Amino acid sequence: MDDKTHTFAIYYAHARGLTLSAAIDELIRKAKAAPPEIQYSANGFPMFPPTGRTITDEMVKQIAEDEFVPEKFT
Repeated sequence: MDDKTHTFAIYYAHARGLTLSAAIDELIRKAKAAPPEIQYSANGFPMFPPTGRTITDEMVKQIAEDEFVPEKFT
């Protein structure tokens, strides 16, 4: 473990009244629960993190049709 990281973990543990092991465990759980960093395409568009699923044109069209209510736009 890097010296700065170790020092931070010691201070964190002391401030929270935890053992060093419990503090590191808590920090890892918090990091895992944090939202992912936003990535951007080469064109500057924000992208969703990869999930292994593919969003097809048909899926987008179906959602657009399901959610489109013409009365809302008159």
